[in-house]
Amino acid sequence: MITSVINQKGGTGKTTTAVNLASALAKKKKSVLVIDLDPQGNLSYSLGINDFDYSISEALLGKKKISEVIVEREGFHVAPTDQRLSKLEFGSKTKISEFLLRDVLKKIRGYDFVLIDCPPSLSYLTLNALGASNNVVIPIQLDVFSIQGLEQIMETIQEVQSSLNKKLKVAGILPVLVDGRKKLTSEIKEYVKQNFDVSLFKSDIRTNVKAAEAPSFGESVISYSPSSNSAKDYLKFCAEYLRTMKKLS
Repeated sequence: MITSVINQKGGTGKTTTAVNLASALAKKKKSVLVIDLDPQGNLSYSLGINDFDYSISEALLGKKKISEVIVEREGFHVAPTDQRLSKLEFGSKTKISEFLLRDVLKKIRGYDFVLIDCPPSLSYLTLNALGASNNVVIPIQLDVFSIQGLEQIMETIQEVQSSLNKKLKVAGILPVLVDGRKKLTSEIKEYVKQNFDVSLFKSDIRTNVKAAEAPSFGESVISYSPSSNSAKDYLKFCAEYLRTMKKLS
């Protein structure tokens, strides 16, 4: 099962969600590969992957097998990235194919789940991720600006479904950085339920300082602070994600 974690707005917990879902799945003895497809390399940095010779760029260009690119962290595999990835997209003299990643992933075996951390923008890299995926998870903060961003994401997904990947599904919207004391939280949830034809995960990821600290130590919050609210929330979300994947398969 291939899942893209996507939001075209930065600072939405996208990378944190990809990291911690991978860690939670690994704890459940699932074999997991995470693709860092964001040229900023935040996911790679969050897991302390700072010194590597080859990145997902080389795999996409056919210079290296993906098995030569991956590194292991917390019981799962990561295909890291850095600024080389932006050169692939913006430094290329020819338009890159929307199916580079799909073709790479077709060659790998043995993973229960592949998670793709998408760029916070609509680009050929994002289209590559959506073209290769079975479904998407959309982390959003429960604020007014996120609603506008969600409308744009849904439009992008619909365009991909009509052209690149007719089988692409939306697994659900994941509320992140949630403060349950705010009235706006419940109001935004209700608005999403009423106005978008997509499921809202029941698992909320609460605001927690430990989740912000964990990347500085190169760990998921599940590893860094297993008793924190964030770790508990992501483990709960993982269980819900697994149930959702069974329904979608």
